[in-house]
Amino acid sequence: MKEAPRESYADKPDEELVKSTLAGKTRAYDELIRRHSRKLNAMLVQMLNSEADAYDVAQESFLKAFHSLRYFKGNSSFYTWLYTIALNNARNLMRKRKRERSYSVDDDEKGNPLEKDAELADTNLEADPIRKAQMKDLRGKLARAIAQLSPAHQEVVNLCDIQGLSYPEIARLTNISEGTLRSRLHYAHRLLQSYLADEV
Repeated sequence: MKEAPRESYADKPDEELVKSTLAGKTRAYDELIRRHSRKLNAMLVQMLNSEADAYDVAQESFLKAFHSLRYFKGNSSFYTWLYTIALNNARNLMRKRKRERSYSVDDDEKGNPLEKDAELADTNLEADPIRKAQMKDLRGKLARAIAQLSPAHQEVVNLCDIQGLSYPEIARLTNISEGTLRSRLHYAHRLLQSYLADEV
């Protein structure tokens, strides 16, 4: 007797994968992890400035989302819901760090995750060593400028300018109004311009 082919989840939308997971098909949740882990990790590395911490928080967030999946109502996308869980976990870790030790703006041994992510994204830099050096210098200046912002301003800059989320998504994730978000972003951008001007 011929064995039935395994069900493929790669082409199914997130909503169907959530339903399949709730029906006991855990391979559907494996697909959700595969689909969203890279983007989630990149966001967490930006927030936490640590690949190890970002990995731990991402795993914790996927696990928590799995156990809470029955509460997902579908009012937002699965990723936005997952993002909210990860954001809260990251904030908790940052508060714990703050209690345990003073905040370090830069760590030359680990390198800056903003620089690493941007270098991976720009594959043409290898062909032009001068441009590569210029871009690395610019990214370093930008990373140092962002590090001078308050955590609240870093968060909205990361979500809007680096992650590319919309204002409504960011407002839901951070639990602030769009007006407050726009004001916070405007102020953060003015500070960044000032910090970058000092770098020149």
